[in-house]
Amino acid sequence: MLQVSYIRDNREQVLDRLAVKNFKQLQLVDEIIELDDKRRSTQTSMDNVSAEANAAAKQIGDLMRAGKKEEAEGLKGKTGAWKEEIKKLGEQLTTTEEELYQKLVLLPNLPHSSVPKGLTPEDNEVVLENGTKPELPADALPHWELAAKYNLIDFELGVKITGAGFPVYKNKGAKLQRALINYFIDEAEKAGYSEVSVPLMVNEASGFGTSQLPDKEGQMYHVGVDNLYLIPTAEVPITNMYREVILKEDQLPVRNCGHTPCFRREAGSYGAHVRGLNRLHQFDKVEIVTIAHPDKSYEILEMMSGHVQGLLQSLGLPYRVLRLCGGDMGFGSALTYDMETWSAAQQRWLEVSSVSNFETFQSNRLKLRFRNADGKTQLAHTLNGSALALPRIVATLLENNQTEKGIKVPEVLVPYTKFEWID
Repeated sequence: MLQVSYIRDNREQVLDRLAVKNFKQLQLVDEIIELDDKRRSTQTSMDNVSAEANAAAKQIGDLMRAGKKEEAEGLKGKTGAWKEEIKKLGEQLTTTEEELYQKLVLLPNLPHSSVPKGLTPEDNEVVLENGTKPELPADALPHWELAAKYNLIDFELGVKITGAGFPVYKNKGAKLQRALINYFIDEAEKAGYSEVSVPLMVNEASGFGTSQLPDKEGQMYHVGVDNLYLIPTAEVPITNMYREVILKEDQLPVRNCGHTPCFRREAGSYGAHVRGLNRLHQFDKVEIVTIAHPDKSYEILEMMSGHVQGLLQSLGLPYRVLRLCGGDMGFGSALTYDMETWSAAQQRWLEVSSVSNFETFQSNRLKLRFRNADGKTQLAHTLNGSALALPRIVATLLENNQTEKGIKVPEVLVPYTKFEWID
């Protein structure tokens, strides 16, 4: 959530940056400033009446002590009107603050100055490309056929148990999943992230804190009886560990990692591009989350991007890094890098990670602060990234490493899988 003071002091810049993000309700900016003017005016009026009433109360006491009872009683007659005025102004202030809040939560975060303009994924900027795309024989199979051939994943059984988008991993497919999770967690810990195991459901306050609510209700699974939400990513519970927390400056950066299943309704997703593991309703992911000093957050964003790239390099996967354009960014992000791997059998890029800096957008909602060297509190910056999401990693590993003998397991995973080949 943007801070009202920043919107007031930087109106033109706010409008310009929101336009980069292709935000259509730009009139909200002036409506917010007008409501803040009304809030300030009402607060001033209430303070003035309260000050007048307090001064009168003191004067009444002085008059009573001086034996001037008649004059004191005259002043007492006015206190009822003052109380009524204070009550009326208080109600106006509460209403105005609620209206202001409801408009504030509709504004997305402002994109960083480096974010390119654009509306669609085609407008994203390719930052770099790494690795060589493998050349597969003409009879190479896509991962869903490889999964059936080697009895790794049963998509139809998942449909029977739950529905489309909930696959069942079997045999070496299940072991490969577990190996990847453990490898990603181990690498995150080596990089300084502390592992946590968090709940898979969150309340509304948590969903609001990390800006999934009120923006993404339609993409989240809602447990109506208890009013809880299945997590779309471990970012939500891990970041909310620090809701309403004041850290010490020397504690920053705070780094956590965690593995969870993730649940996404993916409403309206259908077609050939979502076949197999390309898009699921439930999938596993290892997430890295950092709470950072504002002066260091973009340096840390690059480090987090480098960590994800290191994982892809270690797995031998060709990849590219994209800087998302304004129209393709998330609601709360100030800058997002997407990492995509090359699917040799499908002949297309598949997104496997997003690494984002939210600056103070989440921390303002979370009331996540730190106390600086001067003893003053200020909002921290929050960052997170997928390191990594498993489905499309599995898809590209299966496709890119297929041979006549079977599927070769990357060397770094063999200590975890305890096998070198899927055959």
